[in-house]
Amino acid sequence: MNDAAPMLETFVYCSRAAEGVDDAEVDRIIEWSQRRNVEREITGVLVFGSGVFFQWIEGPPAAVKNLIASLDGDPRHHDIVALDRSAEKRERLYPNWEMERVAADDIRAVLQDALESAEDKSNIAALRRILKHLDLGPLDTLGRS
Repeated sequence: MNDAAPMLETFVYCSRAAEGVDDAEVDRIIEWSQRRNVEREITGVLVFGSGVFFQWIEGPPAAVKNLIASLDGDPRHHDIVALDRSAEKRERLYPNWEMERVAADDIRAVLQDALESAEDKSNIAALRRILKHLDLGPLDTLGRS
């Protein structure tokens, strides 16, 4: 372990995008997050595919705690499932903000793994809803015949 490494809190979650959240809205979220999170020393990666967000956040514990509080109140997504939260002294895994768009199959594999290790009943229910949502097709095809 590197003693000079900073104390970082890690928060990993997935959630379901609200209706009307499209690629353009996700681009705005990323642009805003990149600017705002630099000030807060928060880095990470945001994956968005088929109407599902998957995000890995790392930064100073107080800043990550504040970010989690703002995520909970954000109307652009729901069914937030915390997959991991921990704090330790280490180097950053994601020193720069990254964005990745993925296919439903890639997201499905991540969520399936999360479901298999989930113990919290509300997380299990939310993960099942997200997986069911993926079975229905991407958000932009919902409600169209």
